[in-house]
Amino acid sequence: MADEQDDDQVYRVVVNDEEQYSLWWADRDLPAGWRAEGTEGKRAECLAHIGEVWTDMRPLSLRRRMEQAAG
Repeated sequence: MADEQDDDQVYRVVVNDEEQYSLWWADRDLPAGWRAEGTEGKRAECLAHIGEVWTDMRPLSLRRRMEQAAG
């Protein structure tokens, strides 16, 4: 997608049950298994937010298994 085409597009940050983040178009219904995280804006703004909040890329189920194995 060219940056020129992205100028007017609004995105929302979405997250799934495994606490994995992605972008979705704000004017479209959310895909199954994803929920709005609360952040909306331009693509770059949303990606920057994801970069700040998604600090552990491991799925939630893996993190829980690793915690159980360690404890």
